[in-house]
This record gives sequence, C-alpha cells and structure tokens, in this order.
Amino acid sequence: MNGIPLDGALERPIDGTVARAIDGIDSAALVAAFVDVVGAANVLVDEHDQAPYLTDWRKRYHGRAIAVVKPATVDEVASIVAICAARGVAIVPQGGNTGLVGGATPDASGRQTVLSTTRMRAVRRVDPVNDTITVEAGCTLAEAQAAAVAAGRLLPLSLASEGTCTIGGNLSTNAGGTGVLRYGNARDLCLGLEAVLPGGDVVRRLDGLRKDNTGYHWGDLLIGAEGTLGIVTAATLKLFPLPRAKWTAWAAVASPDDALRLLGIARQRCGPTLTAFELVSDFALGLVEKHFPPSRSPLPQRHPQSVLIEVSDHESEEHARALLEAAMDAGIVADAAVADDVAKSRALWALRENISEAQAAEGRNIKHDVSVPISRLAAFVATTDATLAAAFPGIRMVTFGHLGDGNLHYNVSRPAALDEEAFIALQPAINHLVHDAVVAHGGSISAEHGIGQSKRDALAHYKSPAELAMMRAIKSALDPQGLMNPGKVL
Repeated sequence: MNGIPLDGALERPIDGTVARAIDGIDSAALVAAFVDVVGAANVLVDEHDQAPYLTDWRKRYHGRAIAVVKPATVDEVASIVAICAARGVAIVPQGGNTGLVGGATPDASGRQTVLSTTRMRAVRRVDPVNDTITVEAGCTLAEAQAAAVAAGRLLPLSLASEGTCTIGGNLSTNAGGTGVLRYGNARDLCLGLEAVLPGGDVVRRLDGLRKDNTGYHWGDLLIGAEGTLGIVTAATLKLFPLPRAKWTAWAAVASPDDALRLLGIARQRCGPTLTAFELVSDFALGLVEKHFPPSRSPLPQRHPQSVLIEVSDHESEEHARALLEAAMDAGIVADAAVADDVAKSRALWALRENISEAQAAEGRNIKHDVSVPISRLAAFVATTDATLAAAFPGIRMVTFGHLGDGNLHYNVSRPAALDEEAFIALQPAINHLVHDAVVAHGGSISAEHGIGQSKRDALAHYKSPAELAMMRAIKSALDPQGLMNPGKVL
C-alpha cells in the first residue's frame, strides 16, 4: 500500500485494506465494520484509490478521509450511517462529484468518511401510465434519461454534466439545467424519495403520488439540502410524453434587453412549448470557438449577444419559426440560424454547453451562479458590468445561462495583464461586489449550484437572521450530532 498515515503509523491490515491511526477514532475497528457491510473491495483507504473522491471538479477543494465507502443498497447505506453515528464519525455523501461549490468534498482533517452512491445505479421501475420513473441515487442523469426514452417518455432534467452527474446529486442540489423554463427544476420533477436519516433510519415514499396531504413534506427538506440532513438513496421522478418535433435556433441580439424582448415574443408565440432560452455573450462564444475547434458560430458576423432557443412541439414547427420572423421584423433579432436536423441542433447546443470547459481551459476564473427576477436581468448585467469594469480594469465577463428563468452564470476571467494568483486574490472583493448587486436587484446568490463550502460565509451574510435560525433549528433537530456533511451550507 502507498497510503500515507494521517498521524504517522499504519494500523493492522483488514481484509486487504489499511486503516490509518486517527486521534480519537478507532479507525481499524471502523474500517472493519465498514468491510463487514460492503466488503473489502468497496472500502477504500489507500490514498491513491481515494484520490478521485477527495477533490472537487474544479480542483479548488482538497480533503482527506478515513475511508471512501461504496454501498450498493439502501440497507447498506443505513448500516454505514448507523456505524458512523454510533462512533461520532462525520459522513460526506457524494454522487458523481461534478459539483461546483465544494459540497461533496471532505475537509482536511482526515476524520470524515466519504459515502459514494456510485454503485447504486438501478432503474427500479418505469411506469409509463403514471408517467414516473424510480431510480437509485447513483444512477447518472443520462442513464435515467435513456430508460425514460426506452419507455417512450421524456425525463426533461438536462445538464451539461448529465453523463456523470447522478440523480442523488441532482436532487441534493436541486439542480436546474436548460429545461427549467418549461418543466421546472429537480424539486418540481420529484414525486417522492427514499433516504437514510442521520441516525440510520430509512424513510421511503416512492409511490409516485401527485397529491398527498398527509403532514409535512419531508422530501422537500432533503431536496437542496446538499446531504446535510440525510442521504437520498432513490427517487421517483415525473416523466412526460416525448415531443414529436424539436426546433432549435441561434439568434443574434444587441443586448440582454433585446434578448428579453425576444423572450416576450417567444412566450407569446410558443406558449408552453418553449423549452429553453439561453443567453450567450460573444466573449463566451469566442472561448468555445478557441478551445473547442471546429465549433463555430452559425452566423457569419459577430454580435454582442446570442440566444439559443429550443421549442418542443406536438403539432408543427410553423409557429415556432414565425417567432424569429416577428422578432426580425421588430428589429430585435439581427440574424438567426435554424437547425433543421439533429446534428445541427447538437452543434448549437455544444456552443452553449462547452462554455464552462472553455473558460477553464482559458485559465482560472471566478464563477457566479445567480438569479434575479427576469424583468431586472438586463439592468443587473448593465450596472454590474460597469461597476466591475471600473473597479477591476481589464476583466473579461463570461456571461451566459438560463435567461428564460432568470438564472445567469455571471463569470469573470482575468485581465490579460494580470497573473492568475493576483487575479484569484481579488475573488473576495469581486464576489462581494457581484453578490451585493444581485441582492440589490432582488436576486439570489445561488440559483442552481448550491452553497457547499464556497458560498457558506456569503449565505450567512445575505440570509436574514430569522431564516438562518430556522435552518439551524432544522439541522439540529434532524442531525443533532452534526455528522451529515459538516461545514457545508451552514
């Protein structure tokens, strides 16, 4: 074994694993208990084996763990949680580890256990009559989508990371994605949960009822709680009929204000068939073209902003196309390209979905996942852009996101003349300015990525004392030992 002990000495081998000596925790006994539940192959204590589970997707947070435990069933999860509760050992639940706020990364103490749900991948049931699908927490979003399609149904939750993100993580962060405008976020799509509470008890309601007024809706507490109140092990989600036609277009506009005018026309013309309405700044588009060749804008000329529109229809495409003609006649849209086949549609979506990776390839950046009322979005962008430019000359804004539901990824790239370390040192000041502007425009500092570690202190600053007290009371009631994902959210 190549593992480095946390306190110097390695404990005795247990079924092929190595337990580390940790002050105050009998790690050998703890690991042995884990092995009894899930088998030695599913208890990782070697640092090399643990490494993929100890760093977040953006490589901003790095932790250590007593063990990474990989249960395969809800009963195994319950047993692991009960073992940890009896010994006072904290648990960090983790799904696909695609989060952007450090919410699934253990701390540096080496006293926490990571519980990975990646072996819990079963699709338990697809019910096309009830329009529901029941899947386990470790099932990737793409796998759940494919199971729905195989039954002739649509699971509309859609994220750029859908090939690796998991249903449990989607629910624990109340993920949004590109279909919120029409279908809502993860909470809106969830009809029931199975979960393990901090003491090891299992709660289950997976029957897919759309009406159930029998007291507190405990599932809503767990959705968006980032594993701080319990561990989601399975969920029943809403399905929808597969659309007969899907129409995608890329439209050029002069400003976010014109994009909002286009949104008004799209809503009027397309109504509930309007599925996605995404804003992409020209600088964000340029980064994708630079780092993801041969990706190119479908339009021959550059424009300050672009909008990616998707309409899912059950009748025809005529009224969807008519909205672009109306917008051009009104002087809102300067040019547009329409995808007339699946490949072209995917190419347009790739321009949008590769922005985050392209910005990462450009260098370290400062991300903001914010939401403001749609009616105030253009004003937020204009005033905050100007304030940032005055305070930090030369910064470059990568602005994109789900304009149709008011959620922007309002990211900042470093000035060309500034080195990365000096730029990252500006992060607290930039965050404070952006978050103040968001709140001043009636918005939220986290729209869909969650709080995790990165926004925990900001949450304490922007939430009211009454809201924070209520959150702490719920946390204390459900997790009195404070063992569920400590250091996240609160």
